[in-house]
Formats: sequence, C-alpha cells, structure tokens
Amino acid sequence: MDRFDSSPERTSCDVDAALDHPIFRESVRRIRGWLGDTGLEGVERELLERLVHSSGDLSLAPDLRFSPGACAAGMAALAAGAPILTDTAMAAAAVAPMARRTFANPVRSVLEVAPAVAPPGGTRAAAGMALALAAYPGAVVLVGSAPTALERLLELTAAGTVPAPALVIGMPVGFVGVAESKRHLAASTLPQIRLEGSKGGAGLAAAAVNALLRRAWLDQAARERP
Repeated sequence: MDRFDSSPERTSCDVDAALDHPIFRESVRRIRGWLGDTGLEGVERELLERLVHSSGDLSLAPDLRFSPGACAAGMAALAAGAPILTDTAMAAAAVAPMARRTFANPVRSVLEVAPAVAPPGGTRAAAGMALALAAYPGAVVLVGSAPTALERLLELTAAGTVPAPALVIGMPVGFVGVAESKRHLAASTLPQIRLEGSKGGAGLAAAAVNALLRRAWLDQAARERP
C-alpha cells in the first residue's frame, strides 16, 4: 500500500513535502498573494487555492460555497476510509493518486455500475448514481459533469431511499440544468461544497476532494507526533 510513514521522527515539513511538489507549493504561494483576503480561512482557503491552481481561474472565490461544517465532515469521513464516488472516470483518475498516498480510500466512478445504455429520458450517470449510493453508503460524492446525477442524488436522499452521503461536492459544469441542480443542492440539508453558476468540471471537483484529503492527512500526522 502506497502510504507514508507518520512515525515521530518524520517532521511536518517531511510529510508536507511528500504530498506537495515544490512547483505546487510555489504556485500556491503566488495564488495566495494574487487572491488577497477572500474571507476564507484554514482548509476552506486551501481548497480555493487548489481550485485556482487546477483551473488557472482567479475569479472562482465569489462562487465557492460551503455549508457549515462541510469540510470537517468530509475530512472525518475521508480519514475513516470513506469511499469516494465520482460522476466521471476523469474525476476518478484525478482523485485516485492522492487517495492512494493518504488514506487508501476506494475511488469509484458511478459509470462503473451504470447500465450500458441510458434509460429512456435519463442519463447513465444518473442511473449509476442511484446504484452507487446504495452500494457505498457514507461516501464522499463528487459531481463535476452531470447535473442529472446530482439531481438524482438529491431525489433519492430526500426520499430516504439511500443513506445521505458524508459530503457532496457539487460542481457540474455547463449551461443546461447546471445552475438549477446547484440551487437544489443549496436548498438541501446535505453537507456540501459547490460552485455557483455554470463553472465547474471534473478537474475542479477532483481538486476539491484532493485538498480535503491532503489537509486531513497532514492533520493526522500532526496529531500523531509527540
């Protein structure tokens, strides 16, 4: 298993260096200066910085939203080994390396369990979401491409058909059904991180969970030091 030794002789700098390439650290330093005061602190600020690093878009801050306690809930679930569900194989591929280097969370795309053909009037991602939520209770769920998958998640959890996820990262991208699905997510009581409007994508959704994995891993290493 590709995990890092968190023994006492390993310093916080050692653990940080094991997760972060020097180019990433320098990029974040510059991003922080460019962003200035965003009103975000701690892991929320780190998550925004990783989104900007992944997209090159310095205008994301006003559209980023967190429900109260969302990051803490997500990090606790990830540290406990919660599965990570994504709506695309691209997002799963972007998350898998960080998951392997930290808590070895299983990472699955809902398309792995989706029917080969979309049901009438639906999408494969929505159908796969229904099956994956039932198979992986307590998952951290990323939606970066398919608003239909996000809407299906909201329908099922509201009805009590499936257990509520530990966290929903709602960042579908586009112009058809996207803003509406995010408004519906905002109106729910689910722990959530979302980007308002049309912005999003697999890379941004993956960057968000990677930021949570990184911070949860570093926090655990700090707690384990004497």
